[in-house]
Amino acid sequence: MAKSSKTNVSRILDQLKIPHRLVEYEMDESNLSATHVAEVLGENVAQVFKTLVLKGNKTGFFVCVIPGAEELDLKSAARLSENKSCDMIPMKELLPTTGYIRGACSPIGMKKHFPTFIDQSCLDYDVIYVSAGQRGLQIEINPHDLIRATGAKLVPAVG
Repeated sequence: MAKSSKTNVSRILDQLKIPHRLVEYEMDESNLSATHVAEVLGENVAQVFKTLVLKGNKTGFFVCVIPGAEELDLKSAARLSENKSCDMIPMKELLPTTGYIRGACSPIGMKKHFPTFIDQSCLDYDVIYVSAGQRGLQIEINPHDLIRATGAKLVPAVG
């Protein structure tokens, strides 16, 4: 894959005139975790954020963007999204719902806009990393710009 490859995520950010950088990395099909991505990139895992798609019992689909090493607390996620309960969507629903596959789900450019919640720890860094919408590619972006691009709401740790 050429480093100059543009993804849909990158095109959206270009349209919004949001500075970002595509960062290619050696992808391991057997380990798609954000902690592995951070290791390969040589970056702090707290700066590599993963995108999780959930379904609430009241609001339907929503997105949580959390630091790579954290585990999502479903009760906290439900409360923050004004649901009584929520669950991660089944893997088979990820592509039809978002347009992305596991290991390449970006909070930017999903098929539909879903309410998005991002861990406030993102503001501890000048740049963070999120998926660029394909495996082996991340977007390096200022967290304020990511919030602007996604309309995300900052929330306390849901890990």
